[in-house]
Amino acid sequence: MRSYGFLFVATCMATIVVSVGAVLRFAVGMSAVEASLIALVLLFALMTLEVSVARSRDRAEVSDRLEGLARASSDIAREVGELRHRMAMQEAAPVPESKAASEPLAREIGELAELIEEIAQSVAVHDALLSAPRPEKAAASTATAGAAEKTGYAPSAPGAPLAGKSEDEIKTLVRDAIAAGRVDLYLQPVVTLPQRKVRYYEALSRMRLKDGAIVDAAQFLGPARAAGLLPRIDERLVHNCVQVVRRLAAKNRDVGLFLNIAPETLADRAVFPEILGYLDANRALAPSLMLEMSQNVYRSLGANEQESLALLAERGFRFSLDRIEDFRIDPRGLADHGVRFIKVPAELMLKRVQDGGAHIHPADLADLLGRYGIDLVADHIESETIVVDLLDFDVRYGQGFLFAPPRPVRADVLRGERVAEPGLTGAVAAGVVESSAAAPGEIAGSAAAATAAPAATAASTAGRPGDLGSVIRRA
Repeated sequence: MRSYGFLFVATCMATIVVSVGAVLRFAVGMSAVEASLIALVLLFALMTLEVSVARSRDRAEVSDRLEGLARASSDIAREVGELRHRMAMQEAAPVPESKAASEPLAREIGELAELIEEIAQSVAVHDALLSAPRPEKAAASTATAGAAEKTGYAPSAPGAPLAGKSEDEIKTLVRDAIAAGRVDLYLQPVVTLPQRKVRYYEALSRMRLKDGAIVDAAQFLGPARAAGLLPRIDERLVHNCVQVVRRLAAKNRDVGLFLNIAPETLADRAVFPEILGYLDANRALAPSLMLEMSQNVYRSLGANEQESLALLAERGFRFSLDRIEDFRIDPRGLADHGVRFIKVPAELMLKRVQDGGAHIHPADLADLLGRYGIDLVADHIESETIVVDLLDFDVRYGQGFLFAPPRPVRADVLRGERVAEPGLTGAVAAGVVESSAAAPGEIAGSAAAATAAPAATAASTAGRPGDLGSVIRRA
């Protein structure tokens, strides 16, 4: 608007000057030079007047604004003074009145704490009664564990599918199962704590006999190792895990998979190049596949096995250590070699706290590993009391029968691309994994813990990203 007003004033001044000059020239009879000089003087006078008026107007406007700011400043100062006065009065208020107002809440909180403590004690007693093994079963399990430690595998318990069979007969059954494609893939979830949201799965092998009986890995891996069949089993396991990860990735699920790999497979110069080529062709899935081995196996790796692990690490694959037996751990060295997960039995962590004198205190283990990019997973969790104790150790992930037992992968997940996949030997390319029920002996091993788990656990692990429903068949 000011620009239009300036143009209007300039036009008026020009009109007045021209009119005065014309009157002086033609009406008064002055010469053109004299009339022009007088007109110019008049124009200068008008311009000076206009500038003076504009400055006066600007000064008045600035003065009005300054007055408004002064009033606003005084209002703000007054409000700040009132707030200070109120705060002073609040601070000077009698303390007994505040205590009187909070005492009822404090009493209620104390009563709630006592009730929670009583409930926790009742749950602990209930879990102890459910999980306590019978004397004869405890003796049998002790003998089985001792035999497994000496021979590398656990002998079959009475009534098990392989009970009464010799090691040679078991080797023959394993060869037949591999040739017929009856080494099945089972998945057990690894959940976040305390939310219990499924974040990873561990891939487990189960052998299915001709009569449909399911044999746990502990019953046949020892004879399979003695017969040199572990590389073929691992090759099949790698292929099936890639199929599962592809299925989950197609559904936009941020889920990873742990799969065990034997040192014999890493050292096998016939099978390992096939596995390496297949994994190299699926390098995009590397962030979702974690190759796993026990702590003792990792410590005893030779030069050939370490070279194989280095080749896998170069392709982006990460590693995990499970069956931790002691806390003599070098996080920096493990991180440098690509280890990103460590699975520690929950009972071991709690036992080391009670015993004391550990190389690394369990309460500091998660923080120490996290500094080097290694996540801690507590496995073999079979009761709610263990979960409560582990939360004090800042454990982010948990695994065990409390959350879910291993369940078989659905057949349609592994069916379709088996023949078209390159770089696989005949043992892996043959057959299609059939779905089957979970191993009865496996579930029975922790039936008490699975029964004691509340319904909220099942609800929390279902319907989440990476839910078992789309990949495995419900047992």
